[in-house]
Amino acid sequence: MGKTKTTQRKAKIQVDEKLRLSRPSRDLLESLAVDCASKPSSDNTFQYAFALAKSDSDRELEYAVSILDQLVKEKYEHQVDCYVGAATALYLLKDYEKARARCEAVLRSSPDNRNIAELHLACIQGEEEQRDQKIKRKAVEGTLGVAAVGLALGIAGMMVKRR
Repeated sequence: MGKTKTTQRKAKIQVDEKLRLSRPSRDLLESLAVDCASKPSSDNTFQYAFALAKSDSDRELEYAVSILDQLVKEKYEHQVDCYVGAATALYLLKDYEKARARCEAVLRSSPDNRNIAELHLACIQGEEEQRDQKIKRKAVEGTLGVAAVGLALGIAGMMVKRR
């Protein structure tokens, strides 16, 4: 179990670094958007959506997922790549559960895809980190609640003694 956790952590660090380094420039996104609008085709739409899937803007990431999902519905020939792009965007949105589901869909048809396997491990790690953060946050909130009640009782006790 310890080896798997270490592998997941390493995968998440590597995926985060790869995605940080592969963010598209504004110029590239604008160029692809113009191509998509002036020469509409499934391939141009895919190229634009795939580039958006690595953006640093949540709105653009959500838009990328919707475009890629639409391409899949339209039976675009590169459906696996659409799933990879959507999984990437969902990962960047920290929607690890949905990203993981997309990774698993790709892995069912392409089990040897190393990049998606790495993204899959990173999703699992991201989910676990989110769960741990929620637990810590609830523990802190509970501790603060108990402290507040204790403080209120202490003050009430002091006020009763004064009378």
